[in-house]
Amino acid sequence: MAYVVTENCIKCKYQDCVEVCPVDCFYEGENFLVINPDECIECGVCEPECPAEAIVPDSDPGAAEWVEIARQYAGQWPNITRKSDVPADAAEWKGKPGKKALLSSKPAH
Repeated sequence: MAYVVTENCIKCKYQDCVEVCPVDCFYEGENFLVINPDECIECGVCEPECPAEAIVPDSDPGAAEWVEIARQYAGQWPNITRKSDVPADAAEWKGKPGKKALLSSKPAH
């Protein structure tokens, strides 16, 4: 069971999870993070670190589509191993539903 980042991360991108990942399997997009499902060792330390509660086990209902998104973008986006600046408006987006349409396919700058 790998862990997966879901819609709650879009436009929040807090990155606290990145700091605790022992295998550096996070990849950074313009407004979203993904966990490479083929690199995740299923330790779960990232899940409680996420302030947006965006990380869930891939066995959760609705997680399957996010696993496929993660697999796609982990091959295109840069690997991230340290927390960087959080978007200035992250708190405004935290917990807002319906953000999937806002997911940018662009890599982080």
